[in-house]
Amino acid sequence: MDAAPIPSATLVIFGATGDLTRRLLIPAIINLTRSGLVGDDLEILGVGIEAGDDASLVARLDSFLAGLSDPIRPETDDAWRSLRQRISYISGDFTQDGIFVEIKKHLTNCNAAFYFAVPPQFFGPLVEKLARHGLTSETDGCFRRIAIEKPFGTDLASARALNARILANVSESQVYRLDHFLGKETVQNILTARFANMMIEALWNNNYIDHVQISAAETVDVGTRGKFYDATGAMRDMIPNHLFQLLAMIAMEAPNGFGAEAIRTEKSKALSALRIYTPEEAKAHAVRGAYTSGKLDGNDITAFRETKDVSPDSNTETFVAMKLYVDSWRWAGVPFYLRTGKALKARDTEVVITFQQVPFAQFRKTDVNRHLPPNKMVIQVQPDEGLSVEISIKSPGLSVDTVPVSLDFRYADEFDIGKMTGYESLLYDLFTGDQTLFQRADGIEAGWSAVQPFLDIWAKSSETPESYAPGSSGPSCADELIRRDGREWHELGAATRNHDPK
Repeated sequence: MDAAPIPSATLVIFGATGDLTRRLLIPAIINLTRSGLVGDDLEILGVGIEAGDDASLVARLDSFLAGLSDPIRPETDDAWRSLRQRISYISGDFTQDGIFVEIKKHLTNCNAAFYFAVPPQFFGPLVEKLARHGLTSETDGCFRRIAIEKPFGTDLASARALNARILANVSESQVYRLDHFLGKETVQNILTARFANMMIEALWNNNYIDHVQISAAETVDVGTRGKFYDATGAMRDMIPNHLFQLLAMIAMEAPNGFGAEAIRTEKSKALSALRIYTPEEAKAHAVRGAYTSGKLDGNDITAFRETKDVSPDSNTETFVAMKLYVDSWRWAGVPFYLRTGKALKARDTEVVITFQQVPFAQFRKTDVNRHLPPNKMVIQVQPDEGLSVEISIKSPGLSVDTVPVSLDFRYADEFDIGKMTGYESLLYDLFTGDQTLFQRADGIEAGWSAVQPFLDIWAKSSETPESYAPGSSGPSCADELIRRDGREWHELGAATRNHDPK
């Protein structure tokens, strides 16, 4: 069934002059306009601290869009030409009441969504200001919604406090906590692949699965975000949000329907089943690293501790690897290995399901290698969205010998998704009121509960993260973490290279 166009609405973007707006939000809305899902009745109101007016914001966006590798210009792109005429801008300090009076004057449409593309310290105050000025009050047939980017809290206590502060002013049904990973087609397709294919779901348990790996590797370094990253680190930046959302999709039970609350309930139950480690267990189940100086893709990389705005004696990690358990009937005894880091050898976000090894009794009188590789399912989230299944077949010849082969599916081979930002589905669902892809308060808090023991022991430790070279797969302690269980990490970037026709 074709998707229906969004209802008439105003999108109010706090932080409209920032990178998120021009790089992701506006291109996503342009794509939705091209597809007919956004019409002439969507208004965009930008709010920012920088001085300017409607024309200056449009000029900023024009300049950025024209500089893309595939330029978007109003003279050649009908969608952008139409949309830019409906963009306005209010300049001012949104910690003060005056700007909310101005926003109220601009809201000629009863439907409004407020997008917080601002630093997290403003999330709570913004919700309170909006509520105090009556901007979050809903009436029959009119919605008021709030979209909040990560990070949502810095630990369990702050996440609970922020949830309490927000929900004291608006209802849970009005809050859309974003994780842009959930806008990826492949992430959304995990549920379909599982629950629409009996041959997959029948094997999706501890009887057949040996372990699960979830990786999110970046080739970029910290760059100009030294101050933010030194206070955050890889654990807070990626694990409780991005990687745990992928884990929840893998570990959740079948919902009783594909409605938002049914799916979010099962995801929250999966995250609540994550084993909470004692301090001693936490120390043994996670490792950290920080990149040194070196070269990556021909570029000079400055060591993390030498990066601008990073303390020279920083104890913050740019890489983390951990071993977790989901204590449910389905997953009892199955380890989940998670890793994420910066300045690594490949940009690669993937989930690798490794199945149990086959019995070798039937091969005892053959030449088949006793180290026959196990079957794997590789769910590639980025950069080359797709899914592959690794199986073993007999190689040609008179002897019985096997070779591993990969059955591949790539979205780009079948569908035109090249210009999608991943925010299209998130914005569309925000306007249509579908919270399936957004995080609920209890899920957020369950994720922080699982990582809190690690944060606590690292805060007390004087041990610095292990060094690793730019362009590597991370520190050696990550390999040791998984090898002591007799397992190996899936090679970063392998799925993309194997699919490369070259």
